[in-house]
Amino acid sequence: MTDRYAVIGNPVAHSRSPTIHQLFAAQCGQDLDYSTLLAPLDGFAATVQRFAASGGRGLNVTLPFKQEAFRLATDVSARAHAAGAVNTLKFDDGQILADNTDGAGLVRDLTANLGCTIAGKRILLLGAGGAARGVINPLCGEGPAHLQIANRTVDKARHLAAEFSAAEFTIAGCGFADLAGSSFDLIINATSASMSDASLDLPAKLFAPGAVAYDMVYGRASPFMRQAQAAGATVVVDGLGMLVEQAAESFLLWRGVRPDTAPVLHRLRQELAAR
Repeated sequence: MTDRYAVIGNPVAHSRSPTIHQLFAAQCGQDLDYSTLLAPLDGFAATVQRFAASGGRGLNVTLPFKQEAFRLATDVSARAHAAGAVNTLKFDDGQILADNTDGAGLVRDLTANLGCTIAGKRILLLGAGGAARGVINPLCGEGPAHLQIANRTVDKARHLAAEFSAAEFTIAGCGFADLAGSSFDLIINATSASMSDASLDLPAKLFAPGAVAYDMVYGRASPFMRQAQAAGATVVVDGLGMLVEQAAESFLLWRGVRPDTAPVLHRLRQELAAR
């Protein structure tokens, strides 16, 4: 029988994950079906359990269920535990194995696809919610010189920085206004502002010479991306590559083979450009 997978969320019809995983399956010669699964806001656990009981092999988890997926799991990976959130579930002999591939996807997109060196660089991470939390450990694993976390609610940024503090380099939290006078080599927007086309109130001159601006939202030029271009960032990119790379990490967990992401990313870029 064909193995069944899906992405679960609310809303979820917009997701590009079915296209990505079907392309991965065709490339790797894997027999699987991947679809979308809409869960009621108050019915996530029941929807997951029905899917698993009907023979489903795994799920990608999107908003707003990543924290709930963490609580539902019977076995949580180290990177999911650090993130406090889950984006990948694997069903195995009655167990629910949970992982978080978002951070690995971001780092691979930055380093492999964009040629961005993270080691020794000053990084600014905008936002202190689940999206930010999920990428801190993988970014720190690359050995940056400094990681600054900035958020509208200053205490959230400071608490997150304290939680992930490292001896090898400094991690600090602050508000947006506190960034005045600082500059960074890599600025990552992990806030939800781009989802509603809202601008961030950022000080001038944040982008160091040769800086990279990365927005986790994909599919359009966000206000953050336009701000970065106007401020002189050398590389300005959306999060489509992160989406594809985190999907490849999930595919590897499920199927034991890592697909070639380059042709899939190229195809999605072409489709988005044609819209």
